[in-house]
Amino acid sequence: MPSVRKNMKKGVSTTNSGTILNNGRPSKAMPELPLDWENLDPADLKNPLLYINRELSWLEFNQRVLDQAYDDMHPLLERVKFLAIVGTNLDEFFMIRLATIIKKIVNNIDDLSQDGLTTRRQFWAIRERAEKMLNDMTQCWEKTLKPQLREKSIVFLDAADYTDQIRQFLSSYFLKEIYPVLTPLAYDPGHPFPHISNLSTSLAVVIRHQGETRFARVKITAVLPRFVRIPEQVCGISGHVFVFVEDVLKDHMQELFPGTKIEEIYLFRMIRDTDVVIQEDEADDLLQTVDESLKRVRYGEVSMLQVEQNMPDRILNILIENTRAMEGVVTRTDSRMNYGSLMQLYQLHRPQLKDTPFSPPVLFSEHNRDTLLERIKIQDLLVHHPFESFVSVENFISAAVNDPNVIVIKMTLYRIGSNSPIVDQLIQAAEAGKQVSVLVELKARFDEKNNIIWAKRLEEVGVHVVYGVMKLKTHCKLCLVIRKESDGIRRYMHIGSGNYNRGTAQIYTDTGLFTANDEIGGDVSDVFNVITGYSNKKDYKHLLVAPAGLRPGIMRMIEREILHAREGRETRIIIKANGLTDPEIIRAMYQASQAGIKIDLIVRGICCLRPGIKGISENIRVISVVGRFLEHSRIYYFLNGGQENMYIGSADLMERNLDKRVEVLCPVLDPKIMEHLKNMVLGSVLNDSVRAFVLQSNGKYERLKNLQKDGIDSQDYLLNWYAKSGNL
Repeated sequence: MPSVRKNMKKGVSTTNSGTILNNGRPSKAMPELPLDWENLDPADLKNPLLYINRELSWLEFNQRVLDQAYDDMHPLLERVKFLAIVGTNLDEFFMIRLATIIKKIVNNIDDLSQDGLTTRRQFWAIRERAEKMLNDMTQCWEKTLKPQLREKSIVFLDAADYTDQIRQFLSSYFLKEIYPVLTPLAYDPGHPFPHISNLSTSLAVVIRHQGETRFARVKITAVLPRFVRIPEQVCGISGHVFVFVEDVLKDHMQELFPGTKIEEIYLFRMIRDTDVVIQEDEADDLLQTVDESLKRVRYGEVSMLQVEQNMPDRILNILIENTRAMEGVVTRTDSRMNYGSLMQLYQLHRPQLKDTPFSPPVLFSEHNRDTLLERIKIQDLLVHHPFESFVSVENFISAAVNDPNVIVIKMTLYRIGSNSPIVDQLIQAAEAGKQVSVLVELKARFDEKNNIIWAKRLEEVGVHVVYGVMKLKTHCKLCLVIRKESDGIRRYMHIGSGNYNRGTAQIYTDTGLFTANDEIGGDVSDVFNVITGYSNKKDYKHLLVAPAGLRPGIMRMIEREILHAREGRETRIIIKANGLTDPEIIRAMYQASQAGIKIDLIVRGICCLRPGIKGISENIRVISVVGRFLEHSRIYYFLNGGQENMYIGSADLMERNLDKRVEVLCPVLDPKIMEHLKNMVLGSVLNDSVRAFVLQSNGKYERLKNLQKDGIDSQDYLLNWYAKSGNL
């Protein structure tokens, strides 16, 4: 390898924000919105100016999460948790969304987004916004959270704060706990450039060795804790005192390279494209294909390379050239990296700095488990997580497993998690001789490895395992229990919006319906036949099922509201979803607004619709609630001239949900449940004056102006309601 000092790439410049550019970015990343919305043609609902960029809208959602880290209405460690979530979210955005755009650029694919941006202009707009977010995260940590943690005796020391005793302790800690797990990797003619894995944090080390200046890389392995705690007797400070592990490594790097001279050390972090692309038409064994695809993604294109502010270009160029990083993916920082690791602080036992724990009521307890199917036979029942315990769902499955009259259990599993009591119950059912069929979606992003492990375990005990429908992800949440009773076969169902995952059920707001309705049961059986067999069923009596029936079903209900409006009948649309990106649905919403229909959209994340435009969307309000729990339930309500319709289920209003997934929306037929969902659940969110953000026509979100300490926080309101009332 040439000397590091000579390895200087020409023609590379660095902007003030640190982004590496070869050709410069466009002078204006985003088109300016017209100041006078009156100039827009109300008939031209495909005008790009009527749409918000999908990726920028997601970044605005992450900004709303970041706002929670600043909000002192949350306990301090909860605010640290929000900052960690922002970091993890942004990492995933770089791994998937930005990486997809980079792939298009690399392959010279330049298409237009629905808001009229070319691929390259999207890239620069995203990078500019993401760069600001990275800087805002740094400010949040350095200027707000870190000082406030110190006030609560959670102290972070920099190298300048070390006493001789602290240095002595860290030297001993390094030799005992860190040194044994490190592997310094040289780069020279006899040592190829080391592979730098996704999400890895490393140290670029410049050493003087045998008269030559050389480069080496030291990875900070994930087995090391991000924070090293200093005992009180060592630092003389009570409470929790930490130093960052990368600081310890820098101070003791000479131990890894004895007999050399350490000249420079710089921290850097890399994020790669991890989107698993599966050619299902060519797959003989989907499980094996997914497993092999996971191994390939470790070599994905670089989507972000974050380096220390003072890293010189000659070192940076070594990283760029050997990882094939394209222009624009480099960002510099003079602060910490990997804010997602701050989640480790949440494990501290400081309950006074966290949300007050709560004990959610249980719909089906262990004591009445034997009679729960009889309760469902009598009436439909709603469960609402995390305000009501997920144990109710687990006990529903447990009751089926232990009931000798239950002969069949069918289930879809999307994000199972690393620890799943439900899988254990299904294994128990199979071992007891029941027929168990399970759809394990191997293509569930970031859960592929867990799902492969569970699929194999289920297969080993004789469970009928399928991996999904060709070219579609199975995202619906269904559990079907078939019981042999005195009057014949009866079906019991759970149809939900959330994954069958105990962990996420404690932090995601989700709804689930228990029903024994025979016609819905017939529909659910038909869905499972589509999933497990070769059924081409498209028409269902009650369910809206994607990809064939969901889009036309929603369009019919919107168009029906428009007809009611034209004929003078009552109209109203309320939709709660996680995302709204589909242009056809957005145009239908615009048409409904133009017909005078009042529309409330509760969209947690991405929303590409622009509300409040005169003559087009002035009757549409879009709010987003970000709080203690992640809003995840989907609820669709249509007034329908007084003959109300409501659906709950797994589907968002995004192209992938409508056209590329198996999704299910189930009607709410019980008037009491519909009233509860409309007035209590949707009503509390629509009246939220604490956690609600309102989308403006320009794509920005504003907090409600009447924010008060005694305002309505919909999540707290529901927590208190369920605690006092038990269940619906």
